[in-house]
Amino acid sequence: MSGDGLLVAVDSPVHRIPAQVKLVALVVFVLTVVSTPAAVFWAFGMYAVLLGGAVMVAKIPVPVVSRRLAVETPFIVFALLLPFVATGPQFSVLGLKLSQSGVLGAWNLLAKGTLGVVAAIVLSATTAPRDLLAGLERLRLPATLVAILSFMVRYLSVVSDDLQRMRIARESRGYSGGRVGQLAAVAGGVGALFVRSFERGERVHLAMRSRGYTGRMPLLSVQGASQAQWVEGLAISLVAVVVAVAARVVGS
Repeated sequence: MSGDGLLVAVDSPVHRIPAQVKLVALVVFVLTVVSTPAAVFWAFGMYAVLLGGAVMVAKIPVPVVSRRLAVETPFIVFALLLPFVATGPQFSVLGLKLSQSGVLGAWNLLAKGTLGVVAAIVLSATTAPRDLLAGLERLRLPATLVAILSFMVRYLSVVSDDLQRMRIARESRGYSGGRVGQLAAVAGGVGALFVRSFERGERVHLAMRSRGYTGRMPLLSVQGASQAQWVEGLAISLVAVVVAVAARVVGS
């Protein structure tokens, strides 16, 4: 198994589903999860089972999912504070006063946020960046936005390399970090990186114009998805929709 950025490069049925199908499935799944009442706990258990099955079918290692879940750490911290700062009726747990609405709000944030992040992890781990852009193109996203995203994907690594070289240069000149007086060096480096990136963008634009660029990028791909692939890719999301409808009916 090898990786290319966020992509986990293995052969699985999820990897073979066209990108546009997975994008639609992600949007439908996330909207379904968000629209589910927080108090219907069994529905979120069903969503978790569906996502766990998707992770297994996609052959994504559990440690990879666990590491990438760290992106939601700020939301976890905020959710843990909600029971203590929210207003309304309270109850005691081990001598601590907790708000009932705060506990429910914390559960709502953690459950829906975690499910959404895991669904996004499945998409990013099974779809190459170029395929994602091609999928957005097939879904008729405005060409300008697709071009902006393609440049972002292409030059993110270039800017990251520049930032790494600047960090090494600072450290080779005695910068150790941690002191307020040294923040000026960091701020200067950020400013220099911005100017360098802006100038690179101008050079790239001039180079493209000289090669006949007229404001529209060439199509990335014209390959579509078959009906069977749409059914296969949307299966989990459609089951989630059924669960959400059942949760609404039971909840009412």
